[in-house]
Amino acid sequence: MIPQGHFARSLRLRRLHHHTPSGLMVTPLDHSISDGPVVPRNSSIDTLAEQLAAAGVDAIVVHKGSLRHIRPERFAGMSLIVHLNASTGQAPDPDAKYLVTEVEEALRLGADAVSVHVNLGSDDERRQIADLGRVSDACDRWNLPLMAMVYPRGPRIHEPHHPELVAHAVTIAADLGADLVKTVFPGSLPDLMALTAACPVPVLLAGGPPRATEEGLLGFVSEAVAGGALGVAMGRSIFQSADPQRTAARVARLVHRLPDAPGGASAETVEGADTVGHVTRGHQHDGQQTVLA
Repeated sequence: MIPQGHFARSLRLRRLHHHTPSGLMVTPLDHSISDGPVVPRNSSIDTLAEQLAAAGVDAIVVHKGSLRHIRPERFAGMSLIVHLNASTGQAPDPDAKYLVTEVEEALRLGADAVSVHVNLGSDDERRQIADLGRVSDACDRWNLPLMAMVYPRGPRIHEPHHPELVAHAVTIAADLGADLVKTVFPGSLPDLMALTAACPVPVLLAGGPPRATEEGLLGFVSEAVAGGALGVAMGRSIFQSADPQRTAARVARLVHRLPDAPGGASAETVEGADTVGHVTRGHQHDGQQTVLA
């Protein structure tokens, strides 16, 4: 058995899993700085957080200022991940991420974990990897879980889903001390199975752009589960959907290995369920078992 590390860090990792230790659904809302508002028209980020918590989402990712507009009670059954770096889509180099807050500030705000974005192959790669290492050191100091979002993305990246590039991305996250890594789908189900089997930390697949249909979205989630991913980190497909709570609930049930409710409309959790309809439970490698043991 691989050592779990400090008790406090292991405890916080456990707390990220509000519904089942075998799956994790995260909804990033950090797109607000890169792309603009994430809140549906005539709504608020507090209402969106309430809907996501009711749907069974385990954690949301937000920037520090967003917390001023979200009620603390939204996190009674959902975890808070504070995102530490950013860039805008209007910048000369949108792939250049830079730190906008620190681990200590995230702790003061009540974060259960932090996240950092790195673009492998970007012109600014050197700075981003250095920032990831620095944040990892601080997380070790304070025993706070770290999720690294690492994507092959930059002017020399021609096939961002190439299995070797995605494997390189997750290796960077693991080698610099991340507890979880969010990355892109590596091309095929066999490639995903090879990736998750080899990666020493749990893998979350990025949701990417919204699919044309909800069934296409759910098919992607099913494939992620079957390929051994711990779960998904899905933002745009959720908050840009016609009904964020309904869509999040259907995704969450797949990730948590629960049967879909009749009509796919219910957000209620079925306790004790062990499978997901037609979805085969993905394998869990030692890295996942260590974190969740």
